Amino acid sequence: MDTKYSYMLLFLLLVFSLQCFADPTDGFTEGLDYSSGVWQFEGYGFMPNGTSGATISQIHGAASGATTLILRIYDGNLRYYSRDLVATDLYDKWFRLNVIHDVDGGKVRVFVNGVEKYSTKDKGPGDLYFKCGVYATPANISYYMESRWRDIKIYNKTKCKT
Repeated sequence: MDTKYSYMLLFLLLVFSLQCFADPTDGFTEGLDYSSGVWQFEGYGFMPNGTSGATISQIHGAASGATTLILRIYDGNLRYYSRDLVATDLYDKWFRLNVIHDVDGGKVRVFVNGVEKYSTKDKGPGDLYFKCGVYATPANISYYMESRWRDIKIYNKTKCKT
């Protein structure tokens, strides 16, 4: 007798509304697409050993080009596009990824497990949004690609009312 299996992938996206902030990771309010202000992605990712060359997180959109930020996993190491090293030894464990994009200030900051690991200038304003998963990949990639995500949140920083 044939047994058929089906799998369901469930992503839970939470959007928070907060009023005031004391540091760059506090004080964000709701929204998903953006073109100005300060925005943050937070999610817990898991990359199994064997996934290499896959884009696992990005900020889609820019003043020119398709993306402001691409984070790829290569042999367990996280890289900005395929160049700069962001974090090491991420295979087979859950890690917290936070990406803060200050559009007006022109800066992107990447945190892994609460520690700032990378920052760069952005690629200008545009119609922007965060993505995570497994996306288009460069040459010389692994044939097996998997990316698991949980507890995904998007924040938008607001100013305190005085």
